[in-house]
Formats: sequence, C-alpha cells, structure tokens
Amino acid sequence: MKHLTDSITLRHGATLTNRIVMSPMQTHSGKRGGFASDDTINYYSARSQAAGMLITEFHYVSKNGGPAYTPGYPEQLGAYSDEHLEGLSNVAKALKKDGNKAILQIHHAGRAAIGQAVSGEDVVAPSNIDFSFLDYPVRELTHEEILAIIADFGRATRRAIAAGFDGVEIHGANHYLIQQFFSKLSNHRTDQWGGDLEKRMAFPLAVVEEVKRIVELEKQKNFIIGYRISPDEIHGSEIGYSAEEAAQLISEVSKHELDYIHLSLWGGYGSSPSDSEKSYAELFKEVLDDETKLIIVGGVFSEADAQDAVENYADLIAVARGTLVDPKFAQKIIENKGETIHHEISPATIDYVEWTPGLKEAFSRKDSLGLPPLPGGESIQDLHTGRFDMFYKK
Repeated sequence: MKHLTDSITLRHGATLTNRIVMSPMQTHSGKRGGFASDDTINYYSARSQAAGMLITEFHYVSKNGGPAYTPGYPEQLGAYSDEHLEGLSNVAKALKKDGNKAILQIHHAGRAAIGQAVSGEDVVAPSNIDFSFLDYPVRELTHEEILAIIADFGRATRRAIAAGFDGVEIHGANHYLIQQFFSKLSNHRTDQWGGDLEKRMAFPLAVVEEVKRIVELEKQKNFIIGYRISPDEIHGSEIGYSAEEAAQLISEVSKHELDYIHLSLWGGYGSSPSDSEKSYAELFKEVLDDETKLIIVGGVFSEADAQDAVENYADLIAVARGTLVDPKFAQKIIENKGETIHHEISPATIDYVEWTPGLKEAFSRKDSLGLPPLPGGESIQDLHTGRFDMFYKK
C-alpha cells in the first residue's frame, strides 16, 4: 500500500521525501518585465514545507511569451533573460531551504500573452485566427520564430540549472502555446508544425527534445524533467483534442524518458472523460512505463483526500488550493498532525497563509478573478480593497 510519507526516487536519481507535490499557481507578484519581488520570495519561502516537490508558477521563456496576467495586477514571472537569474536563484533558495525539491515551470503563453497586446506588441500564436474571446488580434508565428521559441525553452532550462532548481516542468496545459499547437481548434497550419495529429505533436515534442538536450549537455544527472498536460480540450461540440489523442502525445513524450507526467485536472483528481468509465489517471497510466511517475491534481484539502489519490489513482498528488490555505500541508502530515490542516481560508488565517498582495486581492473578489474559488472565500470579501482592479471591474 502506498503512503503519503513514502520517499520516491525518480528516473534520473532525484529522491523526494514524500508523495505530495505543490502545484504551480500564479502568485500575482511579479514586477514589470517578469522579475521576482520580495512578495514573491516571501510567498515561496512560506511554502518550503508544503510538499516534497515544489513547482513554481509558470515562467515565460521568450520575451513575446508573456506576461499572461490580469492588467492592473502584478505581473507573471519570466525566465527569458539572464537578468532574471537573481530572482530565479532567490526563488529556488526560498523553496529549497527545508530540503525539498524545487521545480521551475517553463512556458510560453502564445495567444494568452495579454501583456504584449497591452504594450502594443504582436501577440503570437500557431495560426492567424480571430478568436471571439480575445480583445486583440494574434499573428501567426513564422517557422524561424517557432525554432527560436524552442531554443528559448532550452535557454530557460539552462537558467533553471544555474539558479539552483532541481528540475523543470514543461507547461503543455491550460491553453498556452504548447497546447495551442496540439489543438486543432487553434492550429490550422499546413506546414511541418500543423495538420494531422502527428504534425500537431511536432512542437511539443521539439520542446521536450530541446530541454532534454540542454540537461544532458549540462551533465545534470539528477535533474528532474516533467511535462504538464490538459488531458483533453473539449468545449461543448468543439474538440481541440480528445483524451485518447492526448494519451498518444504522452506516449511519444514518454519515449524521451522524463521523470513525470502531470495531468491538469479541473474536475478533481478522480475525474473521468465524459465518454469513459476510466478516470483520466487510469487512461494515462496505461501509456506510461514504470519509471515515469504520474501526478494528478484537483480538490485536495485534507490528508484523507491526498491519501486516496495516491492509494487509488496515481504515484504523486499535487495540492494547489490546499497549499494556498495551508502552507504547511505536507509538513503537518509528516508530523502526524494532518488533522490540524486548515481546509478553508478565513480572516483568522489570512496572516498565517502569507499570501502576496495580488493573491489577497484576487481571492477576496466575489469572482476570485476567474480562479477556482477557495473554501471560505466569502469570509474574506470584506478585505478586498480594489487596488489592482482598475482594468477589471467584473
């Protein structure tokens, strides 16, 4: 029987002290240009005991890859230049101070790089499509620009190594650029980067290959490499890709011998496709070898939830909002104090959670800034000041 406190050795030699992972979550704390702030460092320092493996929020790897954020709020963090190294090093140090593994999530927002539009710059995407849900146009990437972005993922990986991170997670989920290339709804290309399923896999696989190449070039034997994916893209009758197609992509990704695959699950860790009796976890486990660990996420706020996830569904359980409301989530379980984990936010715990000002403003809004609401969130709405809401009045 698997236990949350089991130590886990990953494919390339890194050992995790437990089966709990802190899921990547935007901190709304970056300074202009994607630089880490004191608020960023304080937030991550407070969560150094949240899990055995701690994944940062998404960091954009190309200057045109972000920021993906709500204008008016502090920006998304970046890893697209050597100028970001100091901040990256400080984040890594904060996360690793209690002996847990720190992972840098690397990403390109593609059409979601609203900061480019706000600045009057081109917003780039796989194809020139007029998306009804965007207030700005997108421009189709050239072949040369695609190659440059792939190289940028490698450069960001090299910066992660230099900054002291224990690994990187390639962000191929949540409708950002890698997913945009894989989805037939957003990729209408007819060259080597789009068309049939195999060609729509080309960009994700090229990114994986480049990241692997850099890690091997830098001789980082224990360096962790993970890949995050949304297990399907279905919007009513419109299908970007099915779970079966996503599993085919992950089967190809796995041939590159990554340490883990991370499923981004909005319906909960045990959720299933609408047309299947099997959970997403079961479907993706079938295409993974024994050395590639599976991480799932969704709706975990207690020790019992986390134990059920690893006992019945996957190798590791990522905790997202659960670490927002209790930054000592894993440590309490390790100390046999799981019953003391906070399951909701409240005015009494607002100082304990050590949120950034941006997170406090986001989650004290009635709409949580479009984020999944927190248990107890209605109790902190009186704390909302509106200081960042000048462009977002909903």
